[in-house]
Amino acid sequence: MKLSPMFVTGVVLVLVWGLVAAAAPLLATHDPFAIDFAAILQPPGADHWFGTDNVGRDTYSRVVYGARLALYIGLLGVVAPLVIGMTIGLTAGYFGGWVDTLAMRLVDITVPFPFFVLVLSIVAVLGPGIENYFIALALVGWVGYARLARAEALVLRQSEFVLAARTMGFSHGYILLRHVLPNALSPVVVYLMTDVTLVILFGAALGFLGMGVSPPAAEWGVMIAEGQTYISTAWWISFFPGLAMVLIGVGFALIGDGLARMLRIER
Repeated sequence: MKLSPMFVTGVVLVLVWGLVAAAAPLLATHDPFAIDFAAILQPPGADHWFGTDNVGRDTYSRVVYGARLALYIGLLGVVAPLVIGMTIGLTAGYFGGWVDTLAMRLVDITVPFPFFVLVLSIVAVLGPGIENYFIALALVGWVGYARLARAEALVLRQSEFVLAARTMGFSHGYILLRHVLPNALSPVVVYLMTDVTLVILFGAALGFLGMGVSPPAAEWGVMIAEGQTYISTAWWISFFPGLAMVLIGVGFALIGDGLARMLRIER
């Protein structure tokens, strides 16, 4: 299989941010939480590469440490939706009948509402914080995975190797895990890359609205919110975390698009 240039570019971007997150203590030039009233709102320069914020904290160091939170939220936030969605979708598509009907009714309840509105509503009820954001994702984020997995399972359950496995007396659980799941993963992995991007962006949006990670955490959404008051005089406070968010989002999106092209999956 020939690697897509989009895929390679995306992998490089994500790996770079992964290295930045892992080596944050080494790459940061200042303590990201240290307040320095003598260095308030300094523009980018030799001492502070990305400038400083309204309390003198080094923006570059906060962006570097923010990569840790972004990847933590993006990668961990998709685990529960992935597991729940794959379980429901594969089970519904494989068994059909009332199981499929029940699963699709659950999907129909969720689909009409915008995803971010549902997440925002749940977080508003549960309270701000990453943990409650993860709970909201688990409750409503599984739908896309379930629909993809179900569509694949509907086709695979009639395939020759699945029918042969049934004839040989293998259990449904074994067939699902050994034959159906591996062959249903391709479109799900492509969707997963896009979902990681959305989870990172929505997490930052919640931070911006004061419903996600709380200040003084070095989180990109929080940093953008803190800089909006000074956008005309100290643009760097919001610009650099926003740029970082775009780059990491583009990285995961390019991986997804590259995989779709290599696997010839229509998105």
